[in-house]
Amino acid sequence: MILEQIAASTRKRVEQEKMERPLERVREMALEMTRAEQSHPAPVSLPSSAPFAPNPFEAALRKSGMSFICEVKKASPSKGVIAEEFHYKEIASDYERAGADAISVLTEPEYFQGCSMYLEEIHRQVKLPLLRKDFVVDEYQIYDAKLLGASAVLLICSLLKEDKLKRYHSLCGELGLAALVEAHDDGEVAMAAEAGARIIGINNRNLKTFEVDFSNALRLRRLVPKDTVFVAESGIRTAADIRRLAEARVDAVLIGETLMRAKDKTAALKELRRGYIL
Repeated sequence: MILEQIAASTRKRVEQEKMERPLERVREMALEMTRAEQSHPAPVSLPSSAPFAPNPFEAALRKSGMSFICEVKKASPSKGVIAEEFHYKEIASDYERAGADAISVLTEPEYFQGCSMYLEEIHRQVKLPLLRKDFVVDEYQIYDAKLLGASAVLLICSLLKEDKLKRYHSLCGELGLAALVEAHDDGEVAMAAEAGARIIGINNRNLKTFEVDFSNALRLRRLVPKDTVFVAESGIRTAADIRRLAEARVDAVLIGETLMRAKDKTAALKELRRGYIL
């Protein structure tokens, strides 16, 4: 299965990175950064009664109305190369000007042609919170995400056992990172909730087959507690799709291919937002 292939490739990549920069060093650097941030916290707009630690990514998703996470992605295993001319910093700036609430950056190199450098440079370019979109199989990647400038990381239930998911989710909290915990079915939603997830993303794409079922997020919405941020991912193409999700009380959407293929990203995002406003 493709997911197992990506996971195996990621493990090899992480082991190589550990040889170049040991885990102990990356951990200490990330903890030093976290301590510095805690000493001089940046202002985050949150309700005064918010029962969670301030994090710009989570705050962006908890705002009133539908939040839009716009993705910077060059390619995917199912679609091949999506953007031949991949000016990632310009794309991120376009999203920011268009009114995106957060940006997702693919950093997986072999199957999505991503790169950690993209995240690092986009962090310097824009002020929006950034999600590191990768296949986390090792705590090393979470420490590294912190150093690259991410505000959040993706934790995929189908890649992690329950104890490891809990541990990684807790580690994110220790580093001041939000965790978008991704599920695809009933069992994984329960697993995410048990891990204490404050943000649960329902992927309409089956990562084992890469087939998309738009109704998956609608079907699983009832299983996610109201106080948990609910994110719909994959297969979202039109204003009508946004409208259906809004009616189901979806808090945020993660949109990649639809926006990446749009020549005018401001116009494309405006059209999608129309589905929420109607």
